[in-house]
Amino acid sequence: MLQQTSTSRVLEPWRRFVAAFPTASACADAPLADVLRLWGGLGYHRRAKALHEAARRIRDEFGDVVPSEVPVLRSLPGVGEYTANAVASFAFGRPVAVLDTNVGRVLARAVENRTLGAREARSVAHALLPRRDVASFNQSMLDLGAQFCRSSPRCDDCPVARVCRWRREGGDDPAPRSAGVSRPQKSFVGSDRQVRGRVLAVLSSGERTDVELRARLDDVEYGRYSSIVDDLVADGLVERHGRRVRLVGDGPQPTGGR
Repeated sequence: MLQQTSTSRVLEPWRRFVAAFPTASACADAPLADVLRLWGGLGYHRRAKALHEAARRIRDEFGDVVPSEVPVLRSLPGVGEYTANAVASFAFGRPVAVLDTNVGRVLARAVENRTLGAREARSVAHALLPRRDVASFNQSMLDLGAQFCRSSPRCDDCPVARVCRWRREGGDDPAPRSAGVSRPQKSFVGSDRQVRGRVLAVLSSGERTDVELRARLDDVEYGRYSSIVDDLVADGLVERHGRRVRLVGDGPQPTGGR
C-alpha cells in the first residue's frame, strides 16, 4: 500500500484491510472483488491484484507464513527490492537497507552531496547500516527523508543539518537525478488513472451494464472510456459477461437486479 502512496492515505485503508484479512489465507480465500473494494481510494489497483496473488502463494507454498528472506520475498507477485527489504527489515530484523525516494534524497544530499546511480545508492545505503537494530535505523532514514529532506527540504529544522555535506559544501541539489528518487508523476486529475479508479469505484457496489456504467462516466469520451475498460479487463481487474461488467470474482446480480 505504501508504494507511491503517502502514509496518511494508507492508514485507514490498511486498518480496514487487516481487520478483514488478518492472515494471508484470509486474503487468498476471498474473491479478488472483495480485495479491490477494500483497496478503494489507494489507486494503482494492480497492486491489489498482485497482493491477492502473493497471499495465495503464501497460503499454498509457505503454510500461511510470510517468508523472511529477501530472495524468497522477491519471488512473490508485486514484490520488488524496496518491499522485500522493508518486510525483511521491519518484520524480521534482517540486516538489509531500505532504499526509497525519501532515503535516496538523504543519501544524495547529506551523505554524498552528489548524484548517485542505482548501484551506488544501494552500496552507500548498505554501508551505513549499524550492527544492531537495523530496523530502527531504516525507519529513521525513511522519516528523515519524509519529514525534513523533502523535495523542498527543511534544512533549517533538520536534525542532521550540521553534518549534511550538501549544506556544508553547497552546489546544485543532487537529489532529483539520483537513484531511489522517483520522477515527478503526471497530474492525477483528468488522467487515465483517475478514470480507471472511477470505473472501479462504480463497480465496487455491483455489476453494471455498459449503458449504466457509461452513464456514470458521461464526461469521458466514449473511445477513451472503452479503451480504459478494455485495459482493466486485460489487467484482470474487471470482467465482461455479455453486456454486463463487474469486478473479477464478483457474483452475478440476482434476477431482477441491476
